Amino acid sequence: MNQPTVSIIVALAKKNKLIGKNNKLPWHITGDLKHFKKITYDHPIIMGRKTYESIGKPLPNRINIVVSRNKNYSVPPDCFVVPSLQEAIDLAKEKDLIEIFIIGGGQIFRQAMLVADKIYLTLVEGDFEGDVYFPEYESLFKKVLSRSEHESSGYKYTFLTLAK
Repeated sequence: MNQPTVSIIVALAKKNKLIGKNNKLPWHITGDLKHFKKITYDHPIIMGRKTYESIGKPLPNRINIVVSRNKNYSVPPDCFVVPSLQEAIDLAKEKDLIEIFIIGGGQIFRQAMLVADKIYLTLVEGDFEGDVYFPEYESLFKKVLSRSEHESSGYKYTFLTLAK
């Protein structure tokens, strides 16, 4: 039986790998949000509790899986809560045989580095400050599958898809 691809999808500052500030994205880029929606649509998404809380609700047309050690963490009926990334991946594999997406945040991304097959990166140009950074990935994900330059919402950015 084929195993689904486990993919990370993340937007980060090209200069310093920043991904978050005060539990929010440091930027608002319409083109990147559309890209995220298009790629993750109809697939399971895995996120940590803080990322789920920053979004504020389940994302539509996706199976939302939240990783939290709090057994009593409450989510809407169309969401799942599991205590570990591995359990989230196992649950997602039951739901989708094509691709599973890990969407954040920092702790979940660090754990996912060794289990992910692919990364969809949005590299954002500019100087940003924040408090959450993406881990080193360049030594693991060396194969460039696609690359395209874009500009929207006043930002220049690059979509880059990498594999191991």
